This record gives sequence, structure tokens and C-alpha cells, in this order.
Amino acid sequence: MSIVTVQLGQCGNQIGHEVFSALCRDSCGTHGLCSKEENESYQDSCMERFFCEEESGVPAARAVLVDMEPKVISQTLSMAASSGHWKYSSHSHFCQKQGSGNNWANGFSVHGPRHKEAIMDLVQREAEKCDRLGGFVTIMSMAGGTGSGLGAFVTQCLRDAFPTSFILNHVVWPYGTGEVIVQNYNSVLTLSHLYHSSDALLVHENDVIHKICAQLMNIKQISFRDVNQVIAHQLGSVFQPSHTAGGGSGYSRNPLGDLLEPLVPHPEFRMLGLRNIPQMPESSLAYSTFSWPGLIKHLRQILIAKAHMEEGIDWQVRPPHPGSSIPSTNKPLHFNTSIANLVILRGRDVHSVDLGAFQDPSLYTSWLNPQDAFSAWKTPRAFNKYEKSASLVSNSQFLLKPLDSIVGKAWNMFASKAYLHQYTKFGIQEEDFLDCFTTLEQVISSYTNL
Repeated sequence: MSIVTVQLGQCGNQIGHEVFSALCRDSCGTHGLCSKEENESYQDSCMERFFCEEESGVPAARAVLVDMEPKVISQTLSMAASSGHWKYSSHSHFCQKQGSGNNWANGFSVHGPRHKEAIMDLVQREAEKCDRLGGFVTIMSMAGGTGSGLGAFVTQCLRDAFPTSFILNHVVWPYGTGEVIVQNYNSVLTLSHLYHSSDALLVHENDVIHKICAQLMNIKQISFRDVNQVIAHQLGSVFQPSHTAGGGSGYSRNPLGDLLEPLVPHPEFRMLGLRNIPQMPESSLAYSTFSWPGLIKHLRQILIAKAHMEEGIDWQVRPPHPGSSIPSTNKPLHFNTSIANLVILRGRDVHSVDLGAFQDPSLYTSWLNPQDAFSAWKTPRAFNKYEKSASLVSNSQFLLKPLDSIVGKAWNMFASKAYLHQYTKFGIQEEDFLDCFTTLEQVISSYTNL
């Protein structure tokens, strides 16, 4: 099944380009460390998911690019074409001459309705190229105007036009120190609208990725491209083909369904966090060896201690003792309760790995069977030159603290009516804000009480 990606705004288009580059580089690489048949099957599966064959022989990304300014899209198109390995289709982008001015309401209420038909025509055309459509992934930022406002509008249109397709929104959380003065408003409006139309939100926090660039990748002067490449690596580690538990010998045929059905068992809980280990500069890979028990131990502790990466994990955090029916308010401080987890293993000896530590009932909420709450995918095919790598996609309390913080900051601004006139002039009223706050307060409450 194929996935159509919709890249929205500057951030969405720049990350989208890095994602397709990472997927193409990985699937065309000779570092698979597996049999020739396995490697060919992996490459075919990746191509079917994310690319379509064009007459020129260069694979074209199954993507629609949308921005309200032309600069980033034209850069993205030419960078992809100049790689020689893949490109975007010539009729897959939509841009205008004027931006959204970092105003969510401008993107949602003005640009969205005005350009709905043109954008959805492109999406429909891309969907019709798929033999079997597996769903949509949108890539967008929450802080600005086009990615967030237009992104929320386009997601609603996708839900209306494709009611039975899976929709996963990949959302980039803004830096806490602030890129845009109204980013907390934009974020609250984006998240609450996506919660109503998306199947799940897969979130990357800029602050966390920045730390990974500095501490794990040893990058001295971190650029947006460095950040985007780490995000793309992590997304690739999830979306590249792998074998699901009951999927027989072939690669998963329904990647979004297999991802979302076990991870989102209840509509109140749609926030997914992603962790990936190991991560290091390519120059260090040759000098590093990893054991599966070591990687699994670190990944489990990252999960239960809400750590951002393998450096600086708090090893003091322990799950509550089995059988102790502690009310959620008295759980050990900092312990991260999960609804569902997926671990993806890639590389040598994956089939001998013991994942029993992730099936411990004390990691999960009491109203789900731990057998249903945990799933694992594996492939002997190495990813991106890492001999062994493991990814964790988690529906848990990972995002509770940043969500609480962003809602709190937005509420403080709202209480003093700061900048509200910027939104009301485009038709977003105070009642709309209040509805959004109510939606997210409910999400916070649900995750807090796990």
C-alpha cells in the first residue's frame, strides 16, 4: 500500500525533502547486511510506499507540496531533482506569492478556503496514482501560519474527502524559548483542530532534536537542516519496511494501519512520541559496537523515565511494583505510564532479541491488556548504516509536560487578551479559543490520569 505525503509550509517542505532523501539513500544503499532477496524485497516495498516510477526512470515522491510563498518550494524541488536519485513530480506543488504572516487564522480561515479546490485536486491526483492507497502523512510545524493554520484546514479536508483512509499528522513542536510571539496560540489552535480530524499526531520537539544534534551528533553550529536530518532519520526508522508480528514472511502491506491500530486504541489518546537509538555521527559508526540487550535496556529506561535520548537517562526511575494498585496520583514521580508501545528493530540477529521487558504490565494503564498494548516489528535489513538500531513509538505521557506548558502560556496571553485582534480580524473569535482550550484541557486530564 502506498502513502501520500502532504508537506505544508516552510518547515513541512524542508523536513519532507530530508525524509524522502533519507528513505531513498537508505533503500538504495549497499549496507543492508542481509541476504540479496531480503534487500530486494525491502527496496521494492520502500519504492511502492513512497515513490512512483516515472518514464524518466527517476522515482518521483508520492507527495504534494503546499506553501503560501514560492521560495522554499522552488528550493526543495531543485534540490530533489539535482540529487539524481529521486525527484518530485512536476505537477505536485501549490504556492502563492504572499505568506500567512505567522497567523494561524490567516492560514485556516483565508488561505484554506480560498485554495481548497486547487490543493485537494493535487492530493486527489496523487492518490489516484496509487494502486492501493494506505493513507496520508502530513508534515507541518505548529508555530507559524501556513503549516499550522492551512495544515489544520487541509487535514479536515482530507478527512472529509477520504473518510476511511488513515491520516497521521507529523507535527513539529516549537522551541520553548520562542520563534514567534504568538506560537502558543498557533499551537493550541493547531493541536485542538487536529485532534478532531486526525488518527494520530506524531510529535517532534525542536528543543529535544537540538539537544540530540549537540550532544549525540557533536554538531557545533546547529542549523535547521541538521535538525531536519535527525527528524528525517527518526521518521525513516519507523516508516521503512519491516516485518510485523503476524505478517508472515513479507513486509507489512498496510504500514499506516499497522502503526495506528495498536497504538491508538482510544480516540481520547492520539499523541505519539518517537525515540530512536543509537544516534551518532556517521564517522563514529565504524568504531562502535552495540549489543541488543544493551540497546533494549536503554530504550526501556528512556520510556519509563521520559528521557529524550540515550544520554542523561535517569536510572533511578522504576515502575510501580506489580500488584500494588496505586492510584495514578501516587505513582512514582517522573514515571511514564503508557497506553501502547511499538518497538521496531533493524539489523543483525533481530530475531533472537528478547523484548519481554516491554511486556511488563506495570508499564501500562490498567484498563488495557499488556499483550494488546505492546507490539514489535523486526527486519534483518540494517537501516542507514547502523548495524543494529531500535525505535520506539509510544502513546504515553511523553508529551504531557510540553502540552501542559504550551496550553498554560497560551492561556496567560488569552486571559490578558494579548494579540487576539490579530485572530478576530480573520474570523477566529474568543469562543473558538475557549473551545480549543477545553479540548486540550480534556486531553491533558486524560493523560494525567493514566
